[in-house]
Amino acid sequence: MFDNQSILITGGTGSFGKRFIERILKQYKPKRLVVLSRDELKQFEMQQVYNDPCMRYFIGDVRDKDRMVQAMRGIDYVIHAAALKQVPAAEYNPTECIRTNINGAENVIAGAIANNVKRVIALSTDKAANPINLYGATKLASDKLFVAANNMVGGAQPRFSVVRYGNVVGSRGSVVPFFQKLVREGAKEIPITDEKMTRFWITLDQGVELVMKGFERMYGGEIFVPKIPSIRIVDLAKAIAPNLPHKIIGIRPGEKLHEKMVPRDDSYRTVEFSDHYVISPAIKFLDTDVDYLTNRLGESGNYVEQGFCYDSGTNNRFLSIDEITILNSAVS
Repeated sequence: MFDNQSILITGGTGSFGKRFIERILKQYKPKRLVVLSRDELKQFEMQQVYNDPCMRYFIGDVRDKDRMVQAMRGIDYVIHAAALKQVPAAEYNPTECIRTNINGAENVIAGAIANNVKRVIALSTDKAANPINLYGATKLASDKLFVAANNMVGGAQPRFSVVRYGNVVGSRGSVVPFFQKLVREGAKEIPITDEKMTRFWITLDQGVELVMKGFERMYGGEIFVPKIPSIRIVDLAKAIAPNLPHKIIGIRPGEKLHEKMVPRDDSYRTVEFSDHYVISPAIKFLDTDVDYLTNRLGESGNYVEQGFCYDSGTNNRFLSIDEITILNSAVS
C-alpha cells in the first residue's frame, strides 16, 4: 500500500523511525520518505546510512504548527513518533512535556487536515492507560486528540488511529542499554527499582509491523494494542548480568510497579483479535457507523469480558531469563 506514496515520520531519527524506514525501503517503492525532527546532527548521521533517492530530511519541531502544515504538503501517510518520553524528566519539566506531547499532537493533526493526508497513526505508550505520571497523562491527552480528530473531518480524510505498546527492547534511553553499559564499565551491582516490577516487552520489528498493519486495518478512531509478553525486571537483570548482585534503589518519580495497556474501565469497548486488541472510540462519530468487530482487512474479533484488564503483572505470558537473553542478543 506504500508503493508510490509519500510518508512522513515525526521524530523520525529515533529508534522506531530508523527501523520503519529500513522496512519500507526493503518492502516498498515509496515516492517520498520524509524524516522530520529538530536535531540536525541526528539527521546528518542518519543520512550517512539512509540515503535512498526517495529520502527527504526536514528540520522542524512538532510544537510549530506552521512548520507541520508546510512539512505535510503532498504527504499521504503520517506516523507521529515525536515525543518527550522520559518519565522522571517529564515530572521535573512538565510544561516542556505538555508543549511537545499535547500541543505537538494538535499541530500534527492540524497539518494533516490542512493537507488532506490519507491516514495518520500516532504512537502511544502503556503509560497512557490509567496514568499516574505526567508523561502518561500527556500521551493519554494525545490519544484522545487523535481519536477525536476523526470527528473534526467528518467523512473526509484524514483518518486517525493510535498504536499503543510497551517497552521496546534495546531502544535508545531504555533499561537494556543502561544495564549493558554498567556491565561494560565493570559495575559491582545492578540497580533495581523494585523486585516486583514488571513491564510489557516488544521488539522494534514487532512495533513497526503493528504500525504497518494498523494502516491496513484502521477505519479511524481505534487504539491498537498488541498481544505481547511481559518481563520481570529482576529477570532482565539476571539475563544481562547473571553474576552481579542487585541493589534496590526504589521506584523513580512517576513510575508504576506494573503497566496496563487496556485498563479495566475500557473493557466494555475493547475487541480481542488473534494477535491484538482494539479499543474502540468512546465517542460516536456522527458521519460513520463503524463495526469495530471486523477491521478493513476482514479480520474478526469479539468483545472482551466486562472487567478485563491487560496488565503486565497479570499477563498470561512472561519471558524466561533464557528467552530474554536470546532476545537481547538479537537486537544488540
